[in-house]
Amino acid sequence: MIPYENLNLSNKPFFKDYQTKFSQFLEKGWFILGNETQEFEKEFAHYSQSKHCIGVGNGLDALSIILKALSEKYNFSTNKNEETEVIVPSNTYIATILAILQNGFKPVLVEPDINTYNINSSEIEKAITPKTKVIMVVHLYGKVCQMDKIQEIATKYNLLIVEDAAQAHGATLKINSDNQKAGSFGIANGFSFYPTKNLGALGDGGAIITNDSELNESIRSLRNYGSKQKYYNEKIGYNSRLDELQAAFLRIKLQKLDDINNHKRKLAKLYLENLKSDFTLPVVEANFHDVYHIFAIRHEKRNELKEYLLKNEIGTEIHYPVPPAEQKALKGILDKTDFPIAKQIHETILSLPISYFHTENDILRVIEVMNKF
Repeated sequence: MIPYENLNLSNKPFFKDYQTKFSQFLEKGWFILGNETQEFEKEFAHYSQSKHCIGVGNGLDALSIILKALSEKYNFSTNKNEETEVIVPSNTYIATILAILQNGFKPVLVEPDINTYNINSSEIEKAITPKTKVIMVVHLYGKVCQMDKIQEIATKYNLLIVEDAAQAHGATLKINSDNQKAGSFGIANGFSFYPTKNLGALGDGGAIITNDSELNESIRSLRNYGSKQKYYNEKIGYNSRLDELQAAFLRIKLQKLDDINNHKRKLAKLYLENLKSDFTLPVVEANFHDVYHIFAIRHEKRNELKEYLLKNEIGTEIHYPVPPAEQKALKGILDKTDFPIAKQIHETILSLPISYFHTENDILRVIEVMNKF
């Protein structure tokens, strides 16, 4: 069996270092917001080309806290008649939209580009109204959005950019000869360290990066009960702190993140060069360095293909089976519920094995079986 994912095998190269670090962690006896978290924040900020990193409990909290901090800084309205609008792609994972709703804001869904699966920059302007304050982009599956164009739109309309970079650790876009990393384009940007991510923890975890020192201070307070000094609370905050043990594990894995990304790119290259034309493959574009958190193909007979692969002992996943606008939780919340491009993607997409533990022979076997479908 070639599983879609096996977290034991994905993490096996790090076991010895994890065990050493865990022993040190136990001996130290400091379990919340200690040295490991502080050092990881410094290291991940540097890796992500940013001044500040704030570790939080998970990727959803990262986005929700960002919007809370921006609301405080820019006095966003939650009044029903003046409700702040946040533009977001119609095919994202629902967490992106939940962060908007948790702050009392209105999500305005914009269709993706059918080729890249990222928000279509050509459609964003049509959705902008006087109530629009933020464009929340999602670098889906490990590919950076068309940020040069999106930044132009944001500047033109005086809007803020927030990045959901939960799937794009280390992905880059080359702009004016500079390779700029996911998470370095917006005013504040969120990451997830869910275990299956390219930079995955051994539990939940997330982070926010920003170059805005004022936001940095605000976010640090918000993640810790709204407190800068213990027992003194200046604002209504959250209990969302990156666990000290997860930070310790992430520091180990961060040193190998480029190796993980390069391995996945090597496996993706095999798919791209050898799968037959029946399958719609991820688009490869100049200036984009994709890291393939997910290798997603599309096929009109997706469900039959998934069943066929399983019968041939190949595991796959669907990211994601239900578009946000059709989720029961969002019924009656969105102004518009017809998003045909998102629907088409969600009905035809299939994620193939591409984990750190997969070998080239694994992928060649998947290709061999798929090409007989």
